Amino acid sequence: MDWEVERVRLQEYDPLLVPFGLGVKIKKVSCLITLAAIIIPFLVFVKKKINNTSVSPSPLNTTSLEPSNTSSLPTSSPVRWDYEVFLSFRGEDTHRNFTDYLYSDLVDVGIRTFRDNDELRIGEKIGPELLKAIQHSKISIPVFSKDYASSKWCLLELTKIVECRRTLGQIILPIFYDVEPSDVRKQTGSYGKAFQEHKKHFDGATVEGWREALREVGELKGWEVSKVANGHQGRLIKMVVSKVWGELKRNSLVVSEYLVGIDNHVEEMMRLLSVHSSDVRFVGIHGMGGIGKTTIAKVIYNKLSQHFEFCCFLADVRETAQQHNSLVNLQNQLISTILKRRCADITTMDEGINVIKDRFSGKKVPVVVDDVDQKIQLHALVGKCDWFGSGTRIIVTTRNKEILNIPEVDWTYEPKELDSNQSLQLFSMHAFRRDHPPEDYNTLSRDVASTTGGLPLALEIIGSFLSSKSKAVWNETLKKLKRIPDGQVQKKLKISYDALEYEQQLIFLDIACLFIGVDKRIAFHM
Repeated sequence: MDWEVERVRLQEYDPLLVPFGLGVKIKKVSCLITLAAIIIPFLVFVKKKINNTSVSPSPLNTTSLEPSNTSSLPTSSPVRWDYEVFLSFRGEDTHRNFTDYLYSDLVDVGIRTFRDNDELRIGEKIGPELLKAIQHSKISIPVFSKDYASSKWCLLELTKIVECRRTLGQIILPIFYDVEPSDVRKQTGSYGKAFQEHKKHFDGATVEGWREALREVGELKGWEVSKVANGHQGRLIKMVVSKVWGELKRNSLVVSEYLVGIDNHVEEMMRLLSVHSSDVRFVGIHGMGGIGKTTIAKVIYNKLSQHFEFCCFLADVRETAQQHNSLVNLQNQLISTILKRRCADITTMDEGINVIKDRFSGKKVPVVVDDVDQKIQLHALVGKCDWFGSGTRIIVTTRNKEILNIPEVDWTYEPKELDSNQSLQLFSMHAFRRDHPPEDYNTLSRDVASTTGGLPLALEIIGSFLSSKSKAVWNETLKKLKRIPDGQVQKKLKISYDALEYEQQLIFLDIACLFIGVDKRIAFHM
């Protein structure tokens, strides 16, 4: 292929749309932004190095800017996992043997683990540091030993752990060290004796809360030390570490650290999904490109996947569907992901449908089908509710609401644009790495943010583009944005491309053209 000819021809369309197919005007803005966000800053950096010129004063370099304080971020930010594992144990029972070895092995493989100590236990309530450690851990491992229930601190910890399981999707992996799970669940044996004492010193509601926490965790699948690996604790610890490692690496999808207004979307989606009901529920998310449909789906998926053994996220279906045999490939991906093993390749769409119906009818799974643009894609992947087991939740994202006009879809949800305050906050996060602009950029930031129509993608790319730029660049960019009518988002996003010098634009187009027609799953050295 003559790349120079292709590049010139493509510039007759929109040069930012080159990566999405020859002669096609609009394909996928989100892919464009990802590519632009990587290439454009790199080109600017190269230019600065070559010219060896001084950098213009920027809002990030001003002395008036306060240090970024991540703790001041609003509650709409995702949960920040300070720790990956929280260990709850009775120190006198296991601190110097089993729990100590488990802690060391977890830390040795790089798993951030919190092991509480008596210094944090001040007063009658869980201290703020201990409370934060429990809330900001992905996994909790209670080690139930003979005298665990005799410690009010252990029971307070366990109650909070159960609360986090219910509200934050925290995973609990119990270990029954020298007790039977039934003793924990029913409070018999040493646990029964402990509660006889607790009833003398604590009110009934508190004691019942502790009992409920023990019952819930006692019913979870865990390890009985005496019955696993013939009682060899070293081998059991390796099994626990392996399980923790598997839980940490599986299912979690990457989402932006800068999320604004996400809580309301998540709350409404969780209401529509009604996770605790036993029916198969099909919910669609629709809206214009860049409104945040995929981000919402990812956050929901990360929450749901903690409660399901099987799950699958099929990303960029619209883009993938343009490739040869695309729907069959997506069916293979869905089947191998859910069954956790590679099966014999499906060769036809009908064959894939039959396999999905036969193999998934008894499985409770969350499935996300992202960026659908044709009904046949839904038919091939999640066609009927009775293909899946009770409790399954299927989420579909699409720009076209008509795609969701099928009997299987129970509910639809349309995310709204960010309001002016949320827009300013998201813009500031990308432009200044903080949730509000510095004083001398406040008015200018509000003016720029107001031109985006509350579209998260536009706020992200324009904010990132203006980061570290001089006020002259900000003012010029604002003039260009104001000249573009509302709704013409692509023209606004194209400003970051137009700001490049001619040679940099050519480099961008060369890189954009380089992989046209190439399978994105194949890695290349450049």
